[in-house]
Amino acid sequence: MDVVNQLMAQGQFRILKVPLGFIKVLEWFFAIFAFSTCGSYSGMFKVSVDCKNLTESNLGVKVEFEYPFRLHQVYFTPPTCTGGTEQVFLVGDYSSSAEFFVTIGVFAFLYSTAALSIYIFFYEKYKENNKGPLIDLGVTAAFAFMWLVSSAAWAKGLSDVKTATDPDDVITMIAACKEKANTCREVHDPVMSGLNTSVAFGFINLVLWAGNIWFVFKETGIIAPFMRAPPPQEKPAPDAYGQQGAYEPDPYASNQGGYQPEYNQQGYNQADYGQGMGQQGAPTSFSNQM
Repeated sequence: MDVVNQLMAQGQFRILKVPLGFIKVLEWFFAIFAFSTCGSYSGMFKVSVDCKNLTESNLGVKVEFEYPFRLHQVYFTPPTCTGGTEQVFLVGDYSSSAEFFVTIGVFAFLYSTAALSIYIFFYEKYKENNKGPLIDLGVTAAFAFMWLVSSAAWAKGLSDVKTATDPDDVITMIAACKEKANTCREVHDPVMSGLNTSVAFGFINLVLWAGNIWFVFKETGIIAPFMRAPPPQEKPAPDAYGQQGAYEPDPYASNQGGYQPEYNQQGYNQADYGQGMGQQGAPTSFSNQM
């Protein structure tokens, strides 16, 4: 724990906070879920053979099967209702699609583990000469394609496994059940929820690996020349009139109500002005006498 804390303090795990590292962690987890739910599966179903002679009946014929689903090698021994038993084999071999799916899951898990180790401890060397991102891009694209193929193949294989292990279909292969005097029925269906989950995990891995192609591609720097910022646009020349009207203060705004004309400030008032005009325009006494 001390080593992990030191690495966290040095920022070694910061790559896990970005999509490149975070998605790789998800790929690691879901790869484990995919191959474990399929590779560790074992199922069972039961049928009942009720003979006319009740002493020969078997009401709990158990049939077990498991990964890798070579069902043609699985057999069970129902009663013949004539004093003996018979061997009845299931039909089909679906090991190829199941093993292919599990193999892709195991290799995806191993590669995710190696990639995470490189991201955390050798990220600078990973970016050196751009070789690491290019290799990572090729492997990620290959795994995305492999998840598509293996998940589709296993989905089809699982559908066939369900058909081959359907108790109603298996009953038709029992010789005693073909006699009208005997009664056969299913007692317990196989539980397929784990296998259904494995198919779902397979397609989730497909989405994760296909989506991670973009983030690995960005690490290669191939797209960098196409991501240049556009050249700055020249600002239009400001309108002198509009700028003056918008920013220059009104010289009359601060003197509203207290402004006096210049001639008033020089000592002339309206009364003096009117008196002077009157004296200038008044006729002299000599002119009036004339």
